[in-house]
Amino acid sequence: QVQVMESGGGLVQAGGSLRLSCTASGSIFSINAMAWYRQVPGKQRELVAIITSSGRANFGDSAKGRFTISRDNAKNTVYLQMSSLKPDDTAVYYCAADLVTSSSSRAIDRYWGQGTQVTVSS
Repeated sequence: QVQVMESGGGLVQAGGSLRLSCTASGSIFSINAMAWYRQVPGKQRELVAIITSSGRANFGDSAKGRFTISRDNAKNTVYLQMSSLKPDDTAVYYCAADLVTSSSSRAIDRYWGQGTQVTVSS
């Protein structure tokens, strides 16, 4: 069994900052990329940021210059530091982890967290 759990969401004023955390736990052999996505009702889920196991990061257009992503491989945890938040950043933020759970097959599967709400007030 694998669990991916986010934390750190909440209500923040425009211009403020927030840090999200996400930890993968359970029967994990290795973790490849970890990522943050977000979704608002009626729209597709969009990539916010992704980071490889070696620390290489890429960002969605909405996050460039304002958000940073980092990870602690020893803790199976990825962080999303969000700054200069705007009301348009209001969404449910989801964590995704690309995991290998079997040392024999080495297949990579994506696991999702349940999401954490971020609300930015104007």
